[in-house]
Amino acid sequence: MTLQVTNSPFSEEQVELLNRLLPNITEAQQNWLSGYLTAVSTATSPLIAADVAVLDRPAVEAPTVVKEVTILYGSQTGNGQGIAEQVAAKLKEQSFDVTIQSMSDFKPNTLKKLEHLLLVVSTHGEGDPPDTALPFYEFLHGRRAPKLDHLHYSVLALGDSSYEFFCKTGADFDQRLTELGATPLAPRVDCDLDYDEPAAQWLAAVEVALQIHTGGQTATSSVAVESTSSTPYSRTNPFQAEVLENINLNGRGSNKETRHLELSLEGSGLHYEPGDSLGIFPENNSELVDKIISSGSWNAEETVEINSKGERRALRVALLNHFEITVLTKPLLEKLSNYSESESLKQLLTSDRADELRTYIEGRDLFDALTDFGPVSASEQQLVSILRKLPARLYSIASSLQANPDEVHLTIGVVRYETHGRTRQGVCSVQCAEHLQPGDTLPVYVHKNENFRLPSNSETPIIMIGPGTGIAPFRSFIEERSETGAEGKSWLFFGDQHYVTDFYYQTEWQNYVKDGVLTRLDVAFSRDTEEKVYVQHRMKESSQELYQWIEDGAVIYVCGDEQNMAKDVHATLLEILQQEGGKSLEEAEQFMTQLIQEKRYQRDVY
Repeated sequence: MTLQVTNSPFSEEQVELLNRLLPNITEAQQNWLSGYLTAVSTATSPLIAADVAVLDRPAVEAPTVVKEVTILYGSQTGNGQGIAEQVAAKLKEQSFDVTIQSMSDFKPNTLKKLEHLLLVVSTHGEGDPPDTALPFYEFLHGRRAPKLDHLHYSVLALGDSSYEFFCKTGADFDQRLTELGATPLAPRVDCDLDYDEPAAQWLAAVEVALQIHTGGQTATSSVAVESTSSTPYSRTNPFQAEVLENINLNGRGSNKETRHLELSLEGSGLHYEPGDSLGIFPENNSELVDKIISSGSWNAEETVEINSKGERRALRVALLNHFEITVLTKPLLEKLSNYSESESLKQLLTSDRADELRTYIEGRDLFDALTDFGPVSASEQQLVSILRKLPARLYSIASSLQANPDEVHLTIGVVRYETHGRTRQGVCSVQCAEHLQPGDTLPVYVHKNENFRLPSNSETPIIMIGPGTGIAPFRSFIEERSETGAEGKSWLFFGDQHYVTDFYYQTEWQNYVKDGVLTRLDVAFSRDTEEKVYVQHRMKESSQELYQWIEDGAVIYVCGDEQNMAKDVHATLLEILQQEGGKSLEEAEQFMTQLIQEKRYQRDVY
């Protein structure tokens, strides 16, 4: 699709920008853009077909051009912030005056002063906003939210389609801004775990809309959302890290298997800070891949396209290394139904059977679906075309780079369970447990998480709550504080099943206590007593001292299971604030919100 410039009101640079966008947008997006341009046009002649010249417009007084753009991000693990920063950099290249902030730092009352607003926000848990987005989300959905008739906005929503409430927070923001009178600059884009291409397309649409809305003429720039790190290694170009150590942390007789993995980063140029995560691109289980291929009588050696660049791999290699096969989602089943004659599948996907669909999806994989709803009349290429890309697995880094130069350590809980008559395995955790030996390599990258950071003032007290593998980032915190000689007090709450077999890094913690690096250590081993005891019970036992630490400015960190532990810990903190601080429930909740805004309550939960 091209745009003629003979009588066009656009400069050559703007036309080039449009031409980069138009081939990549959907029919619905084209219709929206056409309608939008018609609505904002001050002339009577609309933009018509791309290969027909646009009619001359009568001269009109040029409006005041506003080239300011505000970008707000709400991010739990750092993806949203990373994308927002890259978008800001691209728009600055287009000569826009860009302000970028976390939603937790943004003063909502300044909304009235904005004309262009971009939101990059993830959805967390069961459709919830990330912690850093919660205050702004609640303000916008509350009675004090202002009318925003003057505001032009767009939303990039991040999520995971394996969850029921996929990108719900982004959709909520989009809907609410419209209700308040704001006008979309470009349609909201919902991104799954593989967000690079849709994020780049969203940015392209936003750039064009902003240029048209402001009447700007700027030099063109690449619209790709990509890493700006000085090292060549990133999520799109992972580093092959050599395995140095692979140790089972659990003692003999434990119900669990937890691996301590040490990897070499020598020669990578990769840098991380305590609180960051390491992304690993895993390999799918070969037996499961072979079962999938056999179920449809597909040719394992038939080559298929694995990405938009046209790269091809044999089907078996593609399923091993490039596509997700262990998680079912509603979008996947909807695509599968196009190649299946199964009436039961079509019935399952009807709107009145959402509960049954949810139950079916839980704990099943692609092989289950192919078996239950086969035969499937898809070619090898059609099969992979319905699958999403194999996402990296993120693990909290369990080491300090200062204490372990050129190394990164991980604490990985191995996932194995039985359901629906089959043994299931965690893709990456079982690969690490059963197939990795010292000398092997793993494709990795550093995932920055600015929302989980040690305080800049080394004298600030810290409270760390991390049962199970949630202990990982706190090992990095304490290693870092030991290495730098930080003087602030530190308190660790750790819990697991059994003291004898499941006390990860026990000797290290005891030495840190002895040396004074760790001020206090409270542990809870739930299966060692008749009545189960968890970390929140230890918190209640020390509620008075814990409250005093908070009053003294301590930063609270929580890492681990979101569904149970993190919710119980949050509820316990509210109880302590009420009991020891004499606050009402509402006052305690407001205080917790204040802690979030002050970055004194940080969570890395999953």
